Amino acid sequence: MPKGEYLDGEDPWAAARREFKEETGLEAPGGARFELGEVKYSNKKLTVWAVQARADVRWVRSNMFTMEWPPGSGKKQDFPEVDRAGWFTPAYAKQKVVKGQVELVERLCEKLGIPVEEADDFQSTLL
Repeated sequence: MPKGEYLDGEDPWAAARREFKEETGLEAPGGARFELGEVKYSNKKLTVWAVQARADVRWVRSNMFTMEWPPGSGKKQDFPEVDRAGWFTPAYAKQKVVKGQVELVERLCEKLGIPVEEADDFQSTLL
């Protein structure tokens, strides 16, 4: 799930669209959106939306960030923020996302009126 911090006074939806573009290289979908609410994990607070869209994940190209690696080595390396993208059933997505994001998959299924374990044609983009 593309995510990032937004600045004081910055519109959260505008920030979500910016982060989506930065982390995927794709323009954020322009369809109808609905808010999935907020979740907190790892000292982060996320405000999340879902937008129904068709996206070819083969074209995802992430931006890069630099960090010291290995830790304590003094050496800097570049890494992509997103290493790969794909479409998954909700049940499988819950296994792939970090623990703090599982609730978002469940909320999306609830909004769509589909059982998490039975939904095999999951085609929504989370922002």
